[in-house]
Amino acid sequence: MAANRRRTAAHPGRRRALAAGATALLAAVSVQAHGAASGAAAATTLTVAKDGTGQYTTVQSAVNAIPAGNTARVVISVKPGTYRETVKIPSTKQNVTLQGSGSSRNDTVIVYNNASGTQKPDGSGPYGTGGSATVAAEANGFQARNLTISNDFDEAANQNMSGLQAVALRTAADKVFLDSVIVTGDQDTLLLDTASKATLGRVYMTDSYVVGNVDFIFGRASAVIDKSVITLKKRWDGSSAGYIAAPSTAADRKGFLINNSTVNGDVSAATFYLGRPWHAGGDASLDPMATFRNTTLSAAIKSAPWTDMSGFSWKDDRFAEYKNTGPGAGSASSSRPQLSDSQATAQETADWLAGWTPSAS
Repeated sequence: MAANRRRTAAHPGRRRALAAGATALLAAVSVQAHGAASGAAAATTLTVAKDGTGQYTTVQSAVNAIPAGNTARVVISVKPGTYRETVKIPSTKQNVTLQGSGSSRNDTVIVYNNASGTQKPDGSGPYGTGGSATVAAEANGFQARNLTISNDFDEAANQNMSGLQAVALRTAADKVFLDSVIVTGDQDTLLLDTASKATLGRVYMTDSYVVGNVDFIFGRASAVIDKSVITLKKRWDGSSAGYIAAPSTAADRKGFLINNSTVNGDVSAATFYLGRPWHAGGDASLDPMATFRNTTLSAAIKSAPWTDMSGFSWKDDRFAEYKNTGPGAGSASSSRPQLSDSQATAQETADWLAGWTPSAS
């Protein structure tokens, strides 16, 4: 959908200067992308500001300015404000960073309200779950930091709609680094996916918040959520019930690792599951995996924290805990598998990242 743009008249001289500046920036990006400069080039920075004080007034217009085929780091610095738009970073534009320039991750907000069942304006049908994302990052090396990505679809006002899933952030790429962000929604908030079933997609998220209620961390990526807060949210009708993770992991891959984090939220006790197995499309060859370790669990977590999904038993897949604490933690049982110390040594962050060291760039 087209984003709302604030237009202001510019003096002809200023227009020429802005055009020249944009041309120079794109030339710099192109030079870096194609290796014409020697040595390690500094990242190109494109600035976005709603009030016209940046080079662009929407985030998507800054993305559009990056040449296809780019592989050099480009930082899109977004000034404080609320940007009601959808943003898509295609696979041809690698190493893009979305970075809020405010003092807090609350200062810069990218938000929209598409849902799976929302009809596309061209009449071609609904968006579908993946297509509902406010921000979709399909290019390797994507980074986001110091901002909020939200889907504020109103479930209560759309109960007659088929398809209430509403994604805030969808990643379908490798080496994705999410640092000091808030990703918030209701159902299906954070889709951590891969470009294809056969493609590796590693994600590292740290010092961040994820907010939702139903399957709100889901997908087939090999993802670590580290030192973060997972906030449980009541449903549209005020009830407390939900599931945190719905991994759709390939059998030979790592799934989700929630590590050194906190699960909390203003919901009733014993109403949320840690997760359930998502065999996307009924694919029995998948082997969904989620591990919660060294994480503080609130009383909202059920004593039997895993459950089945769409006819697939969680016991046939890979779900476990290790040294969790808090009122929602529990000891080992048939309904609550715990890793042994030796098993835990193979489920560390480094095992998920497989040789990749995330770093801000």
